[in-house]
Amino acid sequence: MTVRVRYAPSPTGDPHLGNIRTALFDWLLARHYGGQFILRIEDTDRARYVESGVQAQMEALRWLGLDWDEGPDKGGPHAPYVQSERLPLYKEHADRLLAEGKAYLCYCSPERLDEVRKRQQAQKLPPKYDRLCRELTAEQRRAAQAQGTAPVVRFQTPLLGETVAQDALRGAVTFQNETLDDFVLLKSDGFPTYHLASIVDDHLMEITHVLRGEEWLSSLPRHVLLYRAFGWKPPVFAHLSTILGPDRAKLSKRHGAHAALEYRRQGYLPDAVVNFLGLLGWSLDDHTEIIDRETLIGHFDLDRVLPNPAVFNADKLDWMNGMYIRRLPPEELATQVRPFLEAAIGRAVDPAALSRIVPLVQERIKLLSEIVGMADFFFTEGPLDYEAATLLGKKFAGEPRQAAEGLEKVLSAVQTLEPWQREPLEAAIRPLAEQMGVKAGDLFGVVRVAVTGRTATPPLFETMEVLGREKAVERLRAALDRLHSVTS
Repeated sequence: MTVRVRYAPSPTGDPHLGNIRTALFDWLLARHYGGQFILRIEDTDRARYVESGVQAQMEALRWLGLDWDEGPDKGGPHAPYVQSERLPLYKEHADRLLAEGKAYLCYCSPERLDEVRKRQQAQKLPPKYDRLCRELTAEQRRAAQAQGTAPVVRFQTPLLGETVAQDALRGAVTFQNETLDDFVLLKSDGFPTYHLASIVDDHLMEITHVLRGEEWLSSLPRHVLLYRAFGWKPPVFAHLSTILGPDRAKLSKRHGAHAALEYRRQGYLPDAVVNFLGLLGWSLDDHTEIIDRETLIGHFDLDRVLPNPAVFNADKLDWMNGMYIRRLPPEELATQVRPFLEAAIGRAVDPAALSRIVPLVQERIKLLSEIVGMADFFFTEGPLDYEAATLLGKKFAGEPRQAAEGLEKVLSAVQTLEPWQREPLEAAIRPLAEQMGVKAGDLFGVVRVAVTGRTATPPLFETMEVLGREKAVERLRAALDRLHSVTS
């Protein structure tokens, strides 16, 4: 089977998860069948057009590795792939429907349409065009034209009967024609509506499958009627389920959902996001959750796509991202986290030092950005910023002299220690807690804050080893001075 699918975003802002989930399913279907994935920009809604929207869509796809075979930047046999550059095609097809009596010119003003809508709402009727211009006589049309009103082109929807449409996920869906309106095909400014432009482009670009959000299901009868009016065979339609929050409400930021590129900024790996989105409405089986890209491609098909709403779980995405981070070779993880660390400290990071740090944190972080909280202290120059209360902790909160005594013992034990490595460091410091009559963890906590400024860090003695003797001893002395100032 030859499969040609298209991802056709409107550049009205940054792509959200629903957009990218659709793009992913398109891409997987194309790659599974060895077909083509086309990127088409539907920019005919000029009122909502955002200049940076096209680049944001492309950047999100590139970040996730969803490469396209034809598109605005690549060209292809059906170029151009930007709808605002295809306006003559839409006019040609609208004119064809006019000539065949399947569409008509409508001269109604926005004010009149607003009045009709308000009247219908007052009568508790569904708002739709009342078809005034459908029945205009030739003389009435000439009079309307003489007034200089720029008309729109409306489709002449059948008044009776029903339209049966096929959806790959739901089967046959029946719509009563009397509930449909005579929808606009071509606006007065010469730009097409989505209904006309998408059908014309899908046909001319030989699209075999149209995957789109469930919110477009109500437009399906219009599109089926348009295909029939043109005498074209429609593609396979699949309306993907809505993505809901855990509370079954519409997905929003309060559920932890963000624009697609925000996930890159927060430190998610593209493979983890692809895996997570791939399971929002599709499954390999009833238990597998970590699925690599090749397996997704090999098994993806519409027969396992579910019509039921998919539930977004931010905690699951974090867990999944952590799993992918732990699978990375340490040298690759170092490359991935380096930009986050450099942005936080404002200067370049020594790759050799970072390569020693990454194995200490790889099991602990779920986001690439968490490297900052786990490792920025390695690169801090000068005094660390922490409160004396943090240094003392709960154990020594009322006993600053005892904490100072502990730090003095630690300094004495390690400042000339050879070799400066994890095991000798632990062997030198651990017995000091017993000598003081305190728990080892309490003493380690004071040392940890002293050398890192943090209460939660990678393993203490590995951290001290990577820090090096000079920096660790310098920080222990600074902490001791701070305690002396508290006790004096």
